[in-house]
Amino acid sequence: MTSSAVLSVPAADPALAAAHYLSRLTFEADVSDVRADLLAGVPGLVVVDSRADAAWSQGRIPGAVHLPTARIPELAPQLIDRDATVVTYCWGPGCNGATRAALAFARLGYRVKEMLGGFEYWAREGFPYDTDHGTEQRPVDDLTAPRSGISCAC
Repeated sequence: MTSSAVLSVPAADPALAAAHYLSRLTFEADVSDVRADLLAGVPGLVVVDSRADAAWSQGRIPGAVHLPTARIPELAPQLIDRDATVVTYCWGPGCNGATRAALAFARLGYRVKEMLGGFEYWAREGFPYDTDHGTEQRPVDDLTAPRSGISCAC
């Protein structure tokens, strides 16, 4: 009999698994979904870049609000409607800045989600981004999205 690394811990009961994955979707959004909602002009959605000034200057999601994490408690009530759903992002999956920012917003009573992949995956999926020198766009990284630029529809 062959041992299995995957099956050495049995998969969860389907009802428990469904609750787990639903829970994740209440806390997270991916860059493609965020972009689709921004393009559609979904009301009540505010995207927040929680990085420092130098990172903001280097590149940011069009329409995002720049609000470094340390300043959220002080400035969020003045800048962001309490009824908004906030989507936070930072550099990328190797950074927990978006998580820290989401926590800060949640502690202030905002509905909040974290954008998985951060600015890195926004750029890697070939979406345009703003810099202090104008709009830029990189080619699609085919390790993150279809080369065609068409949504993977996953």
